Amino acid sequence: MPETVDIRREYLLATDSSRCELVLLHGWGCNREVWRPLLPALRSWANITLLDLPCLAPGLAPAPVSLNSLLEGIFTHSPERAVYMGWSLGGQLALELATMQPDRVVALVTLCSTPCFLEQDGWPGMPAPTLQQFSEAFVADPPAGLRRFDSLQAAGAARPRSLMRSLHALRNDQSSGYLEAGLDWLACLDQRSCCSELTQPQLHLYGDNDDLLATDLAQSMAKLLESVPRAVVGSIEDASHVAPLEQGRAISDSLFHFLQNAERLSASNTTAEPMAKSDVAQSFSRAARQYDSVASLQRDVGTALLSQLGKLPRQPEIIVDLGSGTGYFCPELVGRFPDADYLGLDLAEGMVRFSRQQHPGARAWMVADAETLPLATESVDLIFSSLALQWCHRPELLFSELGRVLRPGGRCVFTSLGPNTLKELRSSWAAVDQHQHVNTFLPAAALIEATSQHGNLTLAVHEQVYRMEYGRVSELLHELKTLGAHNVNRNRPSGLTGRRVLQGMMRAYEHWREGEVLPATYQVYFGVLEKT
Repeated sequence: MPETVDIRREYLLATDSSRCELVLLHGWGCNREVWRPLLPALRSWANITLLDLPCLAPGLAPAPVSLNSLLEGIFTHSPERAVYMGWSLGGQLALELATMQPDRVVALVTLCSTPCFLEQDGWPGMPAPTLQQFSEAFVADPPAGLRRFDSLQAAGAARPRSLMRSLHALRNDQSSGYLEAGLDWLACLDQRSCCSELTQPQLHLYGDNDDLLATDLAQSMAKLLESVPRAVVGSIEDASHVAPLEQGRAISDSLFHFLQNAERLSASNTTAEPMAKSDVAQSFSRAARQYDSVASLQRDVGTALLSQLGKLPRQPEIIVDLGSGTGYFCPELVGRFPDADYLGLDLAEGMVRFSRQQHPGARAWMVADAETLPLATESVDLIFSSLALQWCHRPELLFSELGRVLRPGGRCVFTSLGPNTLKELRSSWAAVDQHQHVNTFLPAAALIEATSQHGNLTLAVHEQVYRMEYGRVSELLHELKTLGAHNVNRNRPSGLTGRRVLQGMMRAYEHWREGEVLPATYQVYFGVLEKT
């Protein structure tokens, strides 16, 4: 019967154009959180698989795991073909994987790692008795052993005490979890011959201030690989052994250039989004103080969304108001769930500042993009989002993020605008010129398709049409500008619209008049996303 291996997985889609699959393997005594500082830079061009590994991550392994079972488990939780980057002991695991199945590991990258941790045969490393003493001390007192290891890793850093506190904070469980198995692997692995026999491109990066590894390790590694044509040895300036927490941008840049030179990056297929997120954020930031004065539709839709909350499987501990705007629904959500922590997130910094002033009692207000949420995996019970998600034009990325941060049994209720929104205004502009004057939103089918890629997510969507009425077109245009929801498309006309064109549009809009009123249609999707 195959050995059970408890590996925790987190998969993050590239925020821009995906040019490769990248698997990140952490070192001993740590977990996948050590990679978090690198993610903003890496995710601009790579889909990323993060793993928590038993016998390396504290508190994870309920029983000892064999090295072969762990390696097979890593492959099971990883893409069919990927670049593997391992830090510290994770680098040795990546090297084992590259040797086991070279067709699946298209390139190997190690960071502050060595193919042979112990000193032997002229190879620089830790003396065997030193590692043995550390292992025995760790078995006798695991928490003290982890603290000692943190001090060894942080040695050489510019601010070692701060780095040690960061390492300690990364662990959500300070228990051992059979970490001694990882120490055994450090003692027995000697992969020097494997390195020189690999056919894949390989990059080995070392921290200039790494006091845990031998000082001349980089030189020894370069000599070992001097006859290997696609092997590169490099260094990261001002980096200790815990380089991922210190030099994320430098590591990302080195990795990108290496993969580019090794021809391991696919061509960029970036297509410009219909609107720039920065333009959306600036527009709503400017509108923050006047927004509520004209937001009657937004209040009606949000109030209707509250009824979609339904009966939750459990009382939420964390509630996220995604696209919180002025914080209008903060009191209602806090009142319904008084024992939960409320987090208000919005793309517009001006909205966040305004909300913080108006509702100082909320736990936190943060500037955040729904497609790259600054929240831990499986940390949220309930997401409430009213008329915000229509500004996201990569639904696969959006729902990947929502699914990532929701806990099993969690729920996201949202409203979003459909493509028939403001159809009257769109038609009237089309009668006078060929420019795009009205924002474009995704159809419900695109949202449903995006969630179908995730087996643990279910999405139910229904549509409701709202109708606003105005005496004159200028009232509608003024309202959109006051809301910050006026035209922010990339294809919008540059400069001011000519008076003649504007008057032509207004005349065309008169064809929609019904007695004393001009209608404006809003196609609103109500969605309930649940994670099993």
